[in-house]
Amino acid sequence: MSGGIEGDELVHREVPSPNYGPRTLPISMVVLHYTEMKPVEAAIARMCDPAASVSAHYCITEEGEVIRLVAENRRAWHAGASFWRGIPDVNSASIGIELDHPGHGLGYRPFAEAQIDALIPLLARIVRRYDIPRANVVGHSDVAPMRKVDPGELFPWDRIAEYNLCLPRPASLAAGNPFHNDGSFFMALERFGYDITDQAKAVEAFERRWRPHRITGVPDGEIAAILWQLLIDRDEGRTR
Repeated sequence: MSGGIEGDELVHREVPSPNYGPRTLPISMVVLHYTEMKPVEAAIARMCDPAASVSAHYCITEEGEVIRLVAENRRAWHAGASFWRGIPDVNSASIGIELDHPGHGLGYRPFAEAQIDALIPLLARIVRRYDIPRANVVGHSDVAPMRKVDPGELFPWDRIAEYNLCLPRPASLAAGNPFHNDGSFFMALERFGYDITDQAKAVEAFERRWRPHRITGVPDGEIAAILWQLLIDRDEGRTR
């Protein structure tokens, strides 16, 4: 989709939402969601309904139209009760992007190419503008594992990682699994960023992001090795 609103070639139209507030933290994250509503205008209407008390900064249609609902300097209401890397008020620290999609409730399917083509430059601009670490470009399920599963196991994180806009899956798991028990695994999972209040849901969220073809909710050697390598890469400065 071509075009854009005056002064912004990446945004095709604005539909201002009244659902926002002041930020109390600097922007350091991006959270990706799916709408799980069809048609997209129904999702936009809900995000503009004061009674719904939900919103996002952007919504991207399956056809690749980028719609701005809340200015980036304002706190949109997209993440709800959430937590990431020690931050309990994710809304104050993040930009929220909703992807027009039926979700798991209405017929889960791969994301449209046009939609991802529109997401990548928008995400790139946000990451560059606020110097957001790749480890902080996350899904709703990462920051709210007890409640959410979006954008889900079919979201193309590998394609986003090709542009250095999120962490890639580790290329090698040669370091293996150093965790002697589940307790040490969950301590490491919390250190990486997850809320581990519900341990099974936290594992599911991690698997959905890093091993999407097999989601069990139970720690095993493969996901332990993935987690360990992610921590090594981050601590040694190979990823950010």
